[in-house]
Amino acid sequence: MIRPAFEITLSCLFLAGAAQYASLRAQDVQLAVPTHLHYNAVEPLLSDGDGTAGMSTYKNPPSPICATATSSAPNVNTDCEGNAPHNETSIAVNPTNPLNLLASANDYQLRLSSGGQTAETVFSRAHVTTDGGKTWTTYPIYFRNYAFTGDPAAAFDANGTAYLSTLGFVASQGLGCCTNPDVVVATSGDGGKTWSAPVRVAAGSGSFRSSGVFNDKPYLTAWGHGNAIVTWTQFLQGAHGSYQGSPIYTSVTHDGGKTWSTPAQISGSASFCIGVTSDTSCNQSQGSTPVVAADGSIYVSFLSTGNLTTGRDQYLVVKVDPSTGQRVAGPYKVSDVFDGFTDYPINVDGRQTYQDSQFRTWALGNIAADPTNAAHLAVVWSDMRNSVLPAPADPYQAVTNSDVVASQSFDGGQTWSAPQAIAAAGDQFMPWSAYDGGGRLRIGYFDRSYDPANHQYGYTLATESAPGSLTFAGSQVTSGLSDPTANNRWFSAGTVNASFPNPTTFVGDYSGIAVAPGSALALWTDLRGSACYTARCGAAQDAEFATAP
Repeated sequence: MIRPAFEITLSCLFLAGAAQYASLRAQDVQLAVPTHLHYNAVEPLLSDGDGTAGMSTYKNPPSPICATATSSAPNVNTDCEGNAPHNETSIAVNPTNPLNLLASANDYQLRLSSGGQTAETVFSRAHVTTDGGKTWTTYPIYFRNYAFTGDPAAAFDANGTAYLSTLGFVASQGLGCCTNPDVVVATSGDGGKTWSAPVRVAAGSGSFRSSGVFNDKPYLTAWGHGNAIVTWTQFLQGAHGSYQGSPIYTSVTHDGGKTWSTPAQISGSASFCIGVTSDTSCNQSQGSTPVVAADGSIYVSFLSTGNLTTGRDQYLVVKVDPSTGQRVAGPYKVSDVFDGFTDYPINVDGRQTYQDSQFRTWALGNIAADPTNAAHLAVVWSDMRNSVLPAPADPYQAVTNSDVVASQSFDGGQTWSAPQAIAAAGDQFMPWSAYDGGGRLRIGYFDRSYDPANHQYGYTLATESAPGSLTFAGSQVTSGLSDPTANNRWFSAGTVNASFPNPTTFVGDYSGIAVAPGSALALWTDLRGSACYTARCGAAQDAEFATAP
């Protein structure tokens, strides 16, 4: 890698108090990113260097910002805003108009000034379609109190009110990056075109170098007339940012997002946690997702460290009160998860990855509820139970076989079936699930089975053969494959291995699906396009959309 003319290095990512670093370079931009069991980070906006406007260009764009050309192609890029990455996608369907879809992502905005400096912001946008995904218009959400956002999630209630949750960071002088983020939610009454000012649901405190609370990975769902719930992780920080635990919290609204309840801890204490002996170890949790069952009950799934020796997690589910968000039952154990210290190879950032790769990964999935049976739930995730274990630490020496795994309950989450993996060659990861109107489970996931070398991925939508069977037939919805192992423009690790120059270290931590009448809808991070920025070109990161019957 050619050393740039200047370099700004920020200490920005922490795991149990250990710092990692990311750089923003004018000639080889490497963007900091939200994390799993790291603290999220975004990089400060640099001045344009030529005296022109900087942050205001991105914080206060006109509405709408832009629109894509109408396309009937099998895959449609939902972004029209410019040459920058998009990852961690979420999508929702308006129940009052199934042609109206709301999508969002970590949307990055970049500008290279005539003076050779880069202006960067990260503001999640509203990607909106009213023709079922053929045309997408990008609308801003004005995060006026925040410098950056991350980890978006989208939902509609029965009225057609749209909700978008995210993290809001405030840039602070002398902290290197920003204050610990708030959880915020904005709402829209016109299908995602215009948005309320974001409401703070939970406040962060301190910064990554101090004691305080770091909120992470909010996700939400909505129901009925003005009801929604958001769940997230609170990373508890001690002196100098040391890790003190990570319980799961919830908050609910019943007035369409205007006000939210006092956050309630739902992940529990040692008195009822599974396989652990202290409150702190019980609350080493992350990756919560909520779902509303057919009878209005609400369930939340999350990963929690179940074995402190191996580092393997367990998937847990709790039932919460729809009125207050308080836990009323559980946690119930779904399954042990094969995601421990020696189950994956490790990338240059010390994160879990796959064969010949550098992008980070984890076991995260979600919980889904059957609309035809209020007691019927499913949890999906991915892990290494069918891979060769222990895995070599060096990803270029490993042969990996990650699989998507599902388990179901027919008694409201109290007991769960033996987990069943969807058998496929190579790696499948970052699944997301939803039940269709006929009670069949649909699962979307990144899928390397299309490449015998286990490098490139497509996106698969798998459909349950019969309700409750947990047997699936998969359909590739991507019309081309993405290669995260080499020649990527964004989040490049440089040349770790000469055979794989410029692998990406980040494709996001999740990608969501949704169901509409008669179809399933997928939105994922796609690398087929080309992005050129300053002196280097490589694979882009686009938020791509497809449907499957």
